[in-house]
Amino acid sequence: MKRSKAPKSLRFQPAGGERNTLPVGKKQVLKIERLAHDGRGIAFVEGRTWFVSGALPGEQVQVQVLSARSKVVEAQVVALHSRSSQRIEPKCQWVGQCGGCTLQHITHAQQVELKHANLVEQFSREGVTPEEWAKPLLGPAFAYRRRARVSVRYDAKQKHVYVGFRGLASSTIVEVTDCSVLVDELQPLFAGLGTLLNGFKQPQALGHVELFSGRSTALLLRHIQALHPEDLQQLRSYCAEQGAQLWLQGVGEPQPAQAGQELSYPLSRFALDIAYQPGDFVQVNAIMNEAMIVQALEWLAPQADERILDLFCGLGNFALPLALQAAEVVAVEGVAAMLRRASGNAEAYRINNVRFYHSDLTRPLRENSWACSKFAAALLDPPREGAQAVVADIAKLKVSRIVYVSCNPATLARDAAVLTSRGYRLHKAGVLDMFAQTGHAEAMALFVKK
Repeated sequence: MKRSKAPKSLRFQPAGGERNTLPVGKKQVLKIERLAHDGRGIAFVEGRTWFVSGALPGEQVQVQVLSARSKVVEAQVVALHSRSSQRIEPKCQWVGQCGGCTLQHITHAQQVELKHANLVEQFSREGVTPEEWAKPLLGPAFAYRRRARVSVRYDAKQKHVYVGFRGLASSTIVEVTDCSVLVDELQPLFAGLGTLLNGFKQPQALGHVELFSGRSTALLLRHIQALHPEDLQQLRSYCAEQGAQLWLQGVGEPQPAQAGQELSYPLSRFALDIAYQPGDFVQVNAIMNEAMIVQALEWLAPQADERILDLFCGLGNFALPLALQAAEVVAVEGVAAMLRRASGNAEAYRINNVRFYHSDLTRPLRENSWACSKFAAALLDPPREGAQAVVADIAKLKVSRIVYVSCNPATLARDAAVLTSRGYRLHKAGVLDMFAQTGHAEAMALFVKK
């Protein structure tokens, strides 16, 4: 296994003003005191806080420095001097090298407990407490990712193409040949990539690769210059052998290598297929995505005579299921291309009670004419930055119920504080286990007008 090169050292300026050097790769023995919210162990030595990937509380470990800045050091375990009873053997051989799965050394149940504790802490910091903690919504521990971005880098000196995933806290590429969190349908497509790309005549043209699984599997190659004709033919043959669509992206939007190719993913419980293109936001966990939609609709409880507002609607992932139960849905999205596909998805199923609007949701809602309407309930599914610009305006709309789906507990808690200060009570909240084996936490909250 090869790794692409990384910087060897990093200098930093401590608060006291004395200039020190803490080299990347330096080893030190630490006693781990507790866990950070993302699952890294925390130790304190000589005024510095160490965040150690792969370490558990109570363990004495030898670590290797990954990076340092001011009084914060990031490191990884290289040897265990004492072992926690909670530690388990990782399933993946690249744990500790690949930066993807950072929690495989603890059980799935412990991972969920950690994410719940993070959500509790974030709400507590904002002075908000739900009336009820919902049971965590669980998905599979492995083989759940239906999308993956594969890093590619050509080393001209070694005449080698590195294919794999980013290393832990670094820009190196770890050459992974199988991934335990990828869905089975993508495993053979992923496994042969290194051999394929190292056979190219013009590897310097390569950008990166993305893999998709839904109704069809697909491979997108992003390239920074025109592909050599023989390389393109190799790509076509490889995808044909794997039964996968080939998509290419140079300048402009991704394009299918063969006209007429389409991608979609099913929402089986709602008898819907959601069409998308590479570059669109699609939840990576298909099982959890459907379970999340079902729970959101149960919490929101849309009635047949109600108008519902869906902000950050994307491809219609929530809007179309909502439209099957409500009188009307107003769906708003800031990315015009995804909004067009959302509208096309509604037309494909003759769902005529959704109104789609393109709007910049980093700005106040009152600037939009559609925000002058009355709504019974609202659903928000914002990016990691949250919905700070719109939550106060949503409160002014006086909707009776709000379901907030979040991929960042910190911004959810921040926005929850705004809503509770504007006359809403946080009825319940809970964790969504969308990204097992990682420290990434998602959550859902229900707000009800007092």
